[in-house]
Amino acid sequence: MAKKDARFVRVYTDGVFGSTEIWVDTQTGVNYLWHESGYAGGLTALLDRDGKPVVSPLPVERV
Repeated sequence: MAKKDARFVRVYTDGVFGSTEIWVDTQTGVNYLWHESGYAGGLTALLDRDGKPVVSPLPVERV
């Protein structure tokens, strides 16, 4: 169970054989994409078409 005051919150999840999730930093609003499949995984900031980080308005609702 996630702590109510956690720094990062998961706002999206999808996947059966692999997992794709979007996490938001509750202090900056920056969105991150996490994808895992098997024994591998990766995390990266989500970027808009101009190459700038996607920022969500705060506060963020949890999934």
